[in-house]
Amino acid sequence: MTGTPGRNIAYRGFRLPADLDLGTAEGVVAVPGGVTIGAPVGQLDHTDPHTGRTARYDLATWTTPVVWPGFGVDELVPSWTGDTPEGGWLQVELRGWDGDAPSTDWYVLGRWAADDTTIHRTSVPGQTHDEAWAKVDTMGALRSPITGWQARVTLFRRTDVAAGPVLRTVGAVASAADVDPPDQPAATAAVGAARGRVLDVPRYAQRLHAGGETRWGGGGDSWCSPTSVSMVLDFWGAGPTPDRYAWVTPPGPRPVVVHAARGCYDHAYAGAGNWPFNTAYAGLHGVDAFVTRLRSLAEAELFVAAGVPLVVSARFRRGEIPGLDYDTNGHLLVLVGFTEAGEPVLNDPYAPTDDGVRRTVPRDRFQAAWLGGSGGLAYVIRPASVPLPPAPAQANW
Repeated sequence: MTGTPGRNIAYRGFRLPADLDLGTAEGVVAVPGGVTIGAPVGQLDHTDPHTGRTARYDLATWTTPVVWPGFGVDELVPSWTGDTPEGGWLQVELRGWDGDAPSTDWYVLGRWAADDTTIHRTSVPGQTHDEAWAKVDTMGALRSPITGWQARVTLFRRTDVAAGPVLRTVGAVASAADVDPPDQPAATAAVGAARGRVLDVPRYAQRLHAGGETRWGGGGDSWCSPTSVSMVLDFWGAGPTPDRYAWVTPPGPRPVVVHAARGCYDHAYAGAGNWPFNTAYAGLHGVDAFVTRLRSLAEAELFVAAGVPLVVSARFRRGEIPGLDYDTNGHLLVLVGFTEAGEPVLNDPYAPTDDGVRRTVPRDRFQAAWLGGSGGLAYVIRPASVPLPPAPAQANW
């Protein structure tokens, strides 16, 4: 997707159980902080393709209402939060709508569990059809127009266990690269909102782990996303406690990052960079977390002004951005602030040591690499008690 400030982007999220009656519930019941399986509406024998283990599961579903972004959608990226005790997992699907009927089939955007004891967390390859496509964490339109979307979450509980999974939130960001996008005054008004503010996000270098643990995506050189999420969680004081990552042996330089890489890992994609898997991992730690896209660094300034750092995804080549002197087809960094002149200040995990993580880069060049590389994708992670900034008229958060 090409990225131009002002393009069409709309995010819609649902919080459970508050929004339970907005959608269609089949077999789910409200519990504090979410929904879980009540009276199951069916069973499934599921074989985990990554272990070969087969088990029988009770199931229930919650389906969102149709969301109408107000434009023709090119891409959808879902995100969710929940929890899965042993024996439970969630499946998240999306489908497109046009007019008064679905315009696509359901596409699986994740088979997710909090750990890998029940199933191996995975996206589903091979979902390209005439109408649409789904790859790893993103669904896109082909021949069928998409002017609306729905998400369906199926909750699975192995038949021999009592406690089932809990779904807390689910949503999606819709986007399109429009020739004549709508004006978004909030983005323009945001310029200068965070000038001179740099949030005290801890600095973690992913490359400290190079040559150590190589499972879950090949090791430290590939762990930009879980390292960035770990920085933000620890900024909020919400990171996992040492007993949670005591399994990491030898502990190495920072075992919490190894723990995060395992917790974000997509066994089909064979990497720890699946966007919604990272925000779902963050959501296990008592924070709100979702994936969206922003139109510009002007919008990002609103978040920094509100005290919320962002994890952002960019693509660039050596020499394109002074201070980021390497090639990447997709890299996650933490946007922690702006200089008085408006230059973005980053925690870049792709550094050999923690001391080298903090970088200040040219605004225009970084914005181009962020918007052109991922369409302005961002993880928004913060405690529910910390308010988000006011959203623009076409709300993308």
